[in-house]
Amino acid sequence: MSSEFTTDQREREASGSHPYGRYLEEFEVGAVYKHWPAKTVTESDDHLFCLITMNHHPLHLNDVYAAASQQRRNVVVGPLVYSLALGMSVSDVSGKAIANLSTEALSHPAPVFHGDTLFVETEVLEKRESQTKPDRGTVKVHTRVFNQDGTLVAEFRRLVLVPRRDPGTAA
Repeated sequence: MSSEFTTDQREREASGSHPYGRYLEEFEVGAVYKHWPAKTVTESDDHLFCLITMNHHPLHLNDVYAAASQQRRNVVVGPLVYSLALGMSVSDVSGKAIANLSTEALSHPAPVFHGDTLFVETEVLEKRESQTKPDRGTVKVHTRVFNQDGTLVAEFRRLVLVPRRDPGTAA
């Protein structure tokens, strides 16, 4: 193993790698992060997620059943859409998180179908320093998921506990 090898995140970022997540000081209320890359949801993605989570609803797994439904085709299971959006936001929002404290107001205003491509963005709603622990604070964000046509297909808010870069100064 090389003597220059390090697993420390700060040291690896100092080498020029893409920063992963943000410290409390780096969040600005009103900022919108447009996450990349986008993700095309395949039939295989949907079926595997349904099977792993034991959701065997035929709207997601059965073409004949889905053809007779209101949507006339298979609908991607909602928790997969949420999981993808959350995962796509990690490198910009919660990559340095101590914890995701809560998720609220999850909604799916439009369906996602096999072959749809999801584009995700997150807006910073508020930022607060901890009153009891100077090394951290919370960030409340609103994440929105759009399909390739620009239709809002899911959204949610969450509260993330993140470390401060420098606990000795005000954010």
